[in-house]
Amino acid sequence: MTNAADMDAYLSEPRDLYRGRALCIVKPKDAGEVARVLALCNERGAAIVPQGGNTGLVGGQTPDMSGRQIVLSLQRLDSVREVDPDSDAMTLEAGVTLARAQEIAQSADRYFPLSLASEGSCTIGGNLATNAGGVHVLAYGAARDLVLGIEVALADGRILSTLGKLRKDNTGYNLTQLFVGSEGTLGVITAAALKLFPRPRSRAVAFLGLDDPAKALALLNFMKDHAGPALQAFELVPRIGLGMVLRHMPAARDPLSAPHPWYALVELAGFAEGEAERVAVTSFAQAMEAGLARDATIAHSLEQAQSLWRLRESLSEAQKREGGSIKHDISVPIERIPAFIAEAGARIAAGFPDARPVPFGHMGDGNLHYNVSQPIGADKAAFLARWDEMNEIVHGLVHEYGGSISAEHGVGQLKRQLLARVKDPVALDVMRALKKTLDPRGVLNPGKLL
Repeated sequence: MTNAADMDAYLSEPRDLYRGRALCIVKPKDAGEVARVLALCNERGAAIVPQGGNTGLVGGQTPDMSGRQIVLSLQRLDSVREVDPDSDAMTLEAGVTLARAQEIAQSADRYFPLSLASEGSCTIGGNLATNAGGVHVLAYGAARDLVLGIEVALADGRILSTLGKLRKDNTGYNLTQLFVGSEGTLGVITAAALKLFPRPRSRAVAFLGLDDPAKALALLNFMKDHAGPALQAFELVPRIGLGMVLRHMPAARDPLSAPHPWYALVELAGFAEGEAERVAVTSFAQAMEAGLARDATIAHSLEQAQSLWRLRESLSEAQKREGGSIKHDISVPIERIPAFIAEAGARIAAGFPDARPVPFGHMGDGNLHYNVSQPIGADKAAFLARWDEMNEIVHGLVHEYGGSISAEHGVGQLKRQLLARVKDPVALDVMRALKKTLDPRGVLNPGKLL
């Protein structure tokens, strides 16, 4: 594709922080065509930018402004190669959307637990290339924990395959994991063998009102003890964020009768009919008796459960309606989340008076989306112009707390310069050596990650 109008959708990312130009968009139909494209580009020294569903938030899938890079879209690689419920595995091509992967698993009476807000558009290849996280990491791990093997096209046009359904294979280096999270800089993932799990027969979703993040941590540990493996998700939501959702999302309703400073959205699953609901009722009643929660509501239908999840999933969109927002995808040790939220808030108040921190997200695995909205009535452009200053505060504190500046969104362009400041120098040297070995001409996604 070379027509400007046809290419436009491939040249920017969802937040429009990055917009590039391209020589063309190439849309191969199978792994062989991907490999031949890479071989030709490697021979000519032409840069390739792999792209899945174009839902990434750090610019890893966006070309630069030179107009000389080629965007390699994997959307046409959407075949289902195999579904094997006996082995609890399925092999899908990289362009299969995450929502379709979930449906494929369900059609085999199995469960694929990776779940993201963008699951209708994001693709399996992109999920693996960025090591996507989502809401069920607490129970099942991130994307890298859900993959058995991959097929990947290398820069020189060879195809490396570790595809298979083995759970145990000690024959050398784990090449599969080398490419997961590499953001298209070492090779282009064309297919993956993925783990399947027993399909839950019951679910319970609850929304609880809390006093503070310390009580949220106590509730999380309480639920781990009382629900065990039934605990699927534990999301932290501040009142300021819920208020934004209630203001801007037309169908949103406050699920509790009175406001609370903080909330937890908790999901349980069971493998017998009604099991999750029984565990939820008993556990939450005991949690309230122990003073861990002030109020709670449990969804009594699929529609109610979806409404509770929409409150959490609408936070980013509602925050956008409030004006400028400086966003951080960070993680810290779970037990330090309450202290981190308190200290980050104090430091931001000192440097950015009246700015509005909106920390929310996957407390169950230590991943917070620490977003800061502009002061009410402030100039959006002036606020966003201080992005680097805000990063100094938030990322500096993350480093002090032994955390990560990129929990699930990747590095891409947005955090490439930050990586050298927080990553172990020896680790960076090894990463560069791997890049030079697998992509000596530097044609794979240049300017990203490293």
